[in-house]
Amino acid sequence: MLSFTHHYQPPSAPGSPTLLMLHGTGGTEHDLVPMAAELMPGAGVLSPRGKVLERGMPRFFRRLSEGVFDLDDLRQRTAELADFIGEAGTHYRFDPHRVTAVGFSNGANIAASLLLLAPGALERAVMFRAMVPIVPDPLPSLSGTPALISNGRVDPLVPVAETDRLAALLSSAGANVAVHWHQAGHQLVHDDLTRAKAWLEQT
Repeated sequence: MLSFTHHYQPPSAPGSPTLLMLHGTGGTEHDLVPMAAELMPGAGVLSPRGKVLERGMPRFFRRLSEGVFDLDDLRQRTAELADFIGEAGTHYRFDPHRVTAVGFSNGANIAASLLLLAPGALERAVMFRAMVPIVPDPLPSLSGTPALISNGRVDPLVPVAETDRLAALLSSAGANVAVHWHQAGHQLVHDDLTRAKAWLEQT
């Protein structure tokens, strides 16, 4: 048995990349599956459900309050998710080194944590409405890893300065960071998907 409740959809052609779809707070393994088909038609899809429950709502790691994360739990959950990618690659026979994370909110934050705490677990990451999950010391070497942050300028949960801080942190670790801004709040808008799809095609 694999370590996360999840949805898996094989690629349309052998050797295609796999999208790791990471839901936001209160989501499930099914929430972002339709988005995967829009972003990268034909890719494999691996979509786990977060193991932590907050008032009955699944999350990928605990928080102490809004925007304040339980860093010990975050480290543990990030390691579990990195291990799961490898387990799933073996089980479903896809290349675990060709995995692109696509996360929204809490899912975006665990994607950023994978980049920072488990370098090599992801080939690329698309992070919708992300903030800084943790500042590791020392920083990992991300050596040109493509990373997209897609955030809203009027997001009540993720200030503009927090977005800039995440971009600077990932850049300092060597990632190739792109930031896309939208005149939006914490919800996804169509422009998020349009621009993320174009970015994925370019990278």
